[in-house]
Amino acid sequence: MDSLDTEVLKQAREWVLAGHIVHLATVVKTWGSAPRQAGAMLAVRKDGRVVGSVSGGCIEDDLIARAQEGRLPLQPEWARYGVSQEEAARFGLPCGGTLRLVIEPLSQGDWLEPVVIATESQKLIGRWLDMSSGRSTLTDARPGQLTEVKEDGCHFVYGPHWRLLIIGANQTAKALAQIATMLEFQVIICDPREEFTADWDMPGVTLQSGMPDDAVLEIQTDSRTAIVAITHDPKLDDMALLEALKSKAFYVGALGSVRNQTKRRERLLSFDLSEQEIDRLHGPVGLTIGSRTPAEIAVAVGAQLVQVRRALEDERIGGLSQPPASAS
Repeated sequence: MDSLDTEVLKQAREWVLAGHIVHLATVVKTWGSAPRQAGAMLAVRKDGRVVGSVSGGCIEDDLIARAQEGRLPLQPEWARYGVSQEEAARFGLPCGGTLRLVIEPLSQGDWLEPVVIATESQKLIGRWLDMSSGRSTLTDARPGQLTEVKEDGCHFVYGPHWRLLIIGANQTAKALAQIATMLEFQVIICDPREEFTADWDMPGVTLQSGMPDDAVLEIQTDSRTAIVAITHDPKLDDMALLEALKSKAFYVGALGSVRNQTKRRERLLSFDLSEQEIDRLHGPVGLTIGSRTPAEIAVAVGAQLVQVRRALEDERIGGLSQPPASAS
C-alpha cells in the first residue's frame, strides 16, 4: 500500500500524463482547530475528479467548483479559508479554524516523477516552489522537517518522517507493515530465519536478514524510530529489546500475553538493563482492543504508534533557513 503522499502524487502524475488539466492544493499553515495539518494535499482535475484531502469537506467542494468553472490559477497562488467566523461556518471548519493553502497548476509537473519514485522507495525528498515563476527545485530533506512558507516561495517535504523496525517476518509483520506505510512510516523488517524470508515480497519495505540486535544498531536508531518485536521467539525478540530499550527509540513494543511479558521482564532484568529502561517496554504491545488475528493485532499496534507519535508531533522542528541556491 502507498503512503498518502505517494497516492496523491501518483494519481496527479497519471492525470497529467494523460493530458488532463490538474491543480495541486497543499496546506501550508493552520490556525486554531484546523481539520488538516500542514503538508496535506489535494489534486483536482478540471472535470472535478479529486484525490487527497485538505479539509475533509467543504473546501474540497469549493476547489472542485473552481476547477470545473476554470477559476483555478495559471500560476501558483496563496489561498486562505476560514478567516472569518462566517467563512469558517461556510466551509465547515471548526470554530476559529483557518487554513492557508498553495494552489498550483501542474503544467510544470516534471518534478512529480522523481518525487513519486522517492516516496515509493520510502525516502524523504524536499521541493522548493518559487511562487513568482512556478518553478520547482528538488532539495534534500530530513526527518521532522516542516512545510515552510517564505515570502517568495514554499518548501514542501514528501515521504516518511518516522521509521518502524519490525522484528519478525510473519503475517502480523506483513499487516503491520501495510498499515505503517500508510501512516507515513519507513518500514524495515528484520528476521534472520531464512525459512521466513525466502518468499518475502513487499515492495517499498526493507528486509534485513541479520540478527535483531545488530539491526537496531545498524539502522542508527533515533528518536523517530519505533521498534516492535513480534517473532514469538524469546531469543530473537529479547535480542532486539536489549538494544532497543537502551536506544533513543520513541516506542519499543513486544508481542506476548501479560504472563509472557512478566517472564520477559524478569529475563531482561538479568542483563544490564535498568528498571527504568524496562519500563519503556509496551507489552503486551498495542492498544487493548481485544485483538486476536494478525490484522487486528496490527491495527492495535498501529493505533498505539499514532497515539505516542501524535504526543511527540508538537516537538517537530526544522526547515530551510533560506531558499536553495539553485532556486534563486
